[in-house]
Amino acid sequence: MANCLVIVESPAKVKTIKKFLGANYEVDASNGHVRDLPKSQMGIDVENDFDPKYITIRGKGDVLAKLRKQVKKADKIYLATDPDREGEAISWHLMKALKLEEFKEKQVYRISFNEITKNAVKTSLKTPRVIDMDLVDAQQARRILDRMVGYMISPLLWAKVKRGLSAGRVQSVALRLICDREEEINAFIPEEYWNLEAVLKQEGSKKALTAKFYGDKNGRITIKNKEELDKILQNLDKQTYQVEEVKKGERVKKAPIPFTTSTLQQEASKVLNFSTQKTMRLAQQLYEGVEVKGRGTVGLITYLRTDSTRIAEEADASAREYIDKQYGSQYVATGEQAKKSNVKIQDAHEAIRPTDIVLSPVMVKESLQRDLFRLYQLIWKRFVASRMQPAVYQTISVKIGVGEYLFTSSASKLSFDGFMSVYVQDEDKEASNVLLGNLDKGSKLNLEQLDNSQHFTQPPAHFTEASLVKGMEEQGIGRPSTYAPTITTIIARRYVAKENKNLYVTELGTVVNGIMKQSFPSIVDVTFTANLEYLLDKVGDGSVQWKTVVKNFYPDLKDAVDKAQVELESVTIADEVTEEICELCGRNLVIKYGPHGKFLACPGFPDCKNTKPYLEKIGVPCPKCGKEVVIKKTKKGRIYYGCEANPECEFMSWQKPSTQKCPKCGAYMVEKGNKLLCSNEQCGYSVDKKEKE
Repeated sequence: MANCLVIVESPAKVKTIKKFLGANYEVDASNGHVRDLPKSQMGIDVENDFDPKYITIRGKGDVLAKLRKQVKKADKIYLATDPDREGEAISWHLMKALKLEEFKEKQVYRISFNEITKNAVKTSLKTPRVIDMDLVDAQQARRILDRMVGYMISPLLWAKVKRGLSAGRVQSVALRLICDREEEINAFIPEEYWNLEAVLKQEGSKKALTAKFYGDKNGRITIKNKEELDKILQNLDKQTYQVEEVKKGERVKKAPIPFTTSTLQQEASKVLNFSTQKTMRLAQQLYEGVEVKGRGTVGLITYLRTDSTRIAEEADASAREYIDKQYGSQYVATGEQAKKSNVKIQDAHEAIRPTDIVLSPVMVKESLQRDLFRLYQLIWKRFVASRMQPAVYQTISVKIGVGEYLFTSSASKLSFDGFMSVYVQDEDKEASNVLLGNLDKGSKLNLEQLDNSQHFTQPPAHFTEASLVKGMEEQGIGRPSTYAPTITTIIARRYVAKENKNLYVTELGTVVNGIMKQSFPSIVDVTFTANLEYLLDKVGDGSVQWKTVVKNFYPDLKDAVDKAQVELESVTIADEVTEEICELCGRNLVIKYGPHGKFLACPGFPDCKNTKPYLEKIGVPCPKCGKEVVIKKTKKGRIYYGCEANPECEFMSWQKPSTQKCPKCGAYMVEKGNKLLCSNEQCGYSVDKKEKE
């Protein structure tokens, strides 16, 4: 038997794949990219046909040396990096770094699989191929365009604003989206309107019916002010409330489609409160393999970077068979949901789904850490739901005439839960109105009371990570692999601050966005960026040469940079001053930013070099000693709450403490979602936050 070497990207995959293959197979990892452009220079020869200068990444020498030894022993080498253009590029770089073309006597293949299962890996070994240079070129073009923007514009920002800033081909457009939304919010002028509701009862009935003011027989009327409301109330006085129309019907709610990278990030943010970065990190672990009791190391989900909703026939059949057995044949879908979108879909692999439908969340719960389990459960339920029948509601709507006006009331009742027996989203949790069962046309209703309330129209909502990902996807900005790192970068650069899920542009972000709009309008133009993404896709399918894209992009960028260096004025952004006093010289300390986040420093530097940790207070006294509770982070970046007097006071909590005390046992309360919970688990008291307020 021939000696075979399989090279994957991640060491985590090695153990998972090794158990699928025989003793004549060796599996080793490249630990991601092994070659890249140098950090010390742009690394692109613009005078010589834009040839990139690749070097071995620092620290990868030992990895390559080990792989070279393995290559010498092997007869066949399989490059098994991830199934996308980034993975294709890594295989190509491995080919170059290991000089595999020089081994004429050895057979070198490229294999890829969408899931790390025995069947998928074995099948890929039976159907090897050559490296797809179109995909490699698409990755090269993207990398070189990103490098040009970063290395040509970032030094300009350092010179004109401050060091440590950066510009990026995708991040700068994402920042612009947030800034544009902020401008919309600031420019928004609220408009007054009033709601009017009638609480009605049918003669002999104990149940009340709430109907909303609709308008008159000519159409809907918006009550714009108190004067209009008073006029309507005057006209309603002593009028008879009579049912004019009763409509009964059926409403069908379709099952959701399986997750793509974008929709997984959005749903994990909304349901689990995960950042996009955390979602991708956990999904990577589920894809590469985790220890499951009784099964060993198992890759639990398919590849996590995809914008396709396609499902393999075998997986689809398995899901339908599972649903038939577990829920009944009436729950099995008869067709397949299709994603409606004008955006170009990369359909090289499937949607995100469990690799084995039989491995239900209950079966793997004991084997997974809490957050891994929650994400797997979300993916599993979504996929199962996508293969199930729609939910069906029985609906009833009523029009009630009152003089010249109309009130309406509607209700719905779930008659068949369908996919909702497995997967329920927030928007599915509908509060149904109570409608009297024996209402008919001509029925008279007695008025119990009229309720009115003043409201004002609301500005557009601030972006959250979830809605920003959705916006980027809809407008064709970036690709599944870029959403999370883009958002992470603009937050890390302090262009954007994240508070209670919302993304707010900072003063620094506003300044940088202004510079980009003024000097590099095409770079931050949404349409231009989307068209560039389209061209990169064309490179990937072999329709466009990658150097053509780069050659057309560079001259305009160079001219814009040269012009900005002359015309752009310097901008000074003052440090944020705090109330804390420097104990060495008496000045007010200011907030500075370092590699590990915020810290306090004396503005008298270099004369006074005093620094100290920045502790963000939450306005809650420590339950143990009465001093301030502050936000802290573990070494792995997990947020928790501790006392500012640590280590003298050892108080800490994973949930945010509240100023409220438990009325049952007197312990302090903590916030969790929309609830306040007693910190004493044995007590178990909880209350809705809104109810408490």
